[in-house]
Amino acid sequence: MKKLFLFLMLLLGTFTAHAEDYPYLTFEMTDGARVSVSTSSLTMSFSGTTLKAGDQSFTVSNLSKMYFSDHDESTGIETLYVSDWNEITDIYDLNGKKVTKDQMQKGVYVVRSKKGTHKMTVNP
Repeated sequence: MKKLFLFLMLLLGTFTAHAEDYPYLTFEMTDGARVSVSTSSLTMSFSGTTLKAGDQSFTVSNLSKMYFSDHDESTGIETLYVSDWNEITDIYDLNGKKVTKDQMQKGVYVVRSKKGTHKMTVNP
């Protein structure tokens, strides 16, 4: 147990150096569920076998991995950046209606690109 605790403390020290580049720290559970926590003013603490990160609490034995992300992976919604527009092949609104890039307004879309299919938010 001490080795696990020391390993996690070492990881926390490493995470601090990289947290400024990403807005979310994502925790993946052993069942595949993901929870993302904002890295803005993030505090983390251990109490026994519980890890508290921001307002979320995790049982350490249920954690599969932790990693930084540029979007909230617990919702599956990504931000659509202008640089990604050249990669888009198909766009659908939440009603399943196919739309063009010109028809996109602020909102959530299902977007197919060379990288795969994603739910994305558009913020003008």
